[in-house]
Amino acid sequence: MMERSVFEDILQQGESTTVEFKRCGSKPERDSLETLCSFANRNGGSLFLGVTDDGIVQGIPSQSILDVERNLINCTCNPNLFNMPPSLEFEQIEYDGRWVLRVWVPPTQGVFRFKGKVYDRFADADVVLRTDAQIASLYLRKYSVFTEQHIFPYLRIDDLEPGLIDKCRKMASARRPNHPWAEMDDFELLRSAQLYTRDIETGAEGLSRAAALLLGRREVVLSACPAYKTDAVFREQQADRYDDRETVRDNLVTAYGALRDFCVKHLPDPFYLEGDRRVSVRDIVVREMVSNTLIHREFTSPFPAKLIIDETGLRTENASRAVFEGRLTLSDFNPIPKNPIIANFFTQIGYAEELGSGFRNLEKYAKALFGADPVLEEGDVFKARIPRGEDSHAKSKTGNSLKEGVRLAIIALLEERKSLTAGEVAAELRISSKTAAKYLKELVAEGLAEADGNVRTRRYYWAG
Repeated sequence: MMERSVFEDILQQGESTTVEFKRCGSKPERDSLETLCSFANRNGGSLFLGVTDDGIVQGIPSQSILDVERNLINCTCNPNLFNMPPSLEFEQIEYDGRWVLRVWVPPTQGVFRFKGKVYDRFADADVVLRTDAQIASLYLRKYSVFTEQHIFPYLRIDDLEPGLIDKCRKMASARRPNHPWAEMDDFELLRSAQLYTRDIETGAEGLSRAAALLLGRREVVLSACPAYKTDAVFREQQADRYDDRETVRDNLVTAYGALRDFCVKHLPDPFYLEGDRRVSVRDIVVREMVSNTLIHREFTSPFPAKLIIDETGLRTENASRAVFEGRLTLSDFNPIPKNPIIANFFTQIGYAEELGSGFRNLEKYAKALFGADPVLEEGDVFKARIPRGEDSHAKSKTGNSLKEGVRLAIIALLEERKSLTAGEVAAELRISSKTAAKYLKELVAEGLAEADGNVRTRRYYWAG
């Protein structure tokens, strides 16, 4: 029985992914049936009949409540309306002399249709899924299908990146002495990591999509997941431009290194002591953000993953197969693996820790990096964000650190090469030619460099 205080909290918080209010007379309307369908296709939810959209209890005539329940059961069991009946539980709530009927739809497997249409729940709306991709994503979510386990019978060990298995073997052994991979050959290692497996239902045997993603050559990765890529963008000020960008489409082991280096290049590393030992909060936060966006992703989705560094902070976005929607907090966080095989492989080679520890690390160190707590939001798109704190001094200090890092890198290049063009600097540091030219002009003004030639052929010479 729902307590009055709990019901009042629900009324105050309003409609959401799992809560819907509907007026109701002697029988429910069509839109109530659409909501039941969308709840059944998402994470379940409660439909409160007799409540207005803004949370005002209007009530249902007491003599009509049983008729409303029977009507809902008859409608959901009608094969001309629903392809299969969703489970329903009823609770009658008396509130200040008015009656409200709570209709609870528990989470369940199966994809439900109302009048031939598939409804899904997004925020407080019931939405018809119209494309094959949307419906396929729903099936993946409902049946907890791990697409990383899909077997490619014609994928061979020769299709994997040469030398990468041995590199991972050494990384695992360095992280943990006497690691079992140390004594295994390549094929045994792949079996041990569940990258070479047999489907006990179909009998198919071979390397899986996880193997292709983790260790495959680039063309193999893109063949297994054509839409796979991660866009890394660095912006200093303008929201519609970027100062540096990298599109990563390599296997996950290689992609981790590329994305980590991109973040290290553009993020400050403030001084931070843990006890009497200095800790790089930047490296810890970067590891968690990068590994998270590579591990906990639905790779068959066409949604491109993003990693963005700008004046608002550091954030990532990637497609997900969520069983929960909303903001995550450490107190109620129950980690559910999206790709357990890939996650375990990253843990073995030291690119990630056990499930759930990444969130705890972000909670612990993000504030030291940017002055604010991390924000993680689960949904069909998983979003992780570390915003910059409100302190304007901290913001300017961080911004100056970003600029100083690029400036020092250019100085080191000039000192080593003696002369460079803006294009050569841009290629080396993976920044735009315009940004490189801006820094080089500043070095000329400071007397650390000299320029010679017109705009197109101008070379800069070390004079420091």
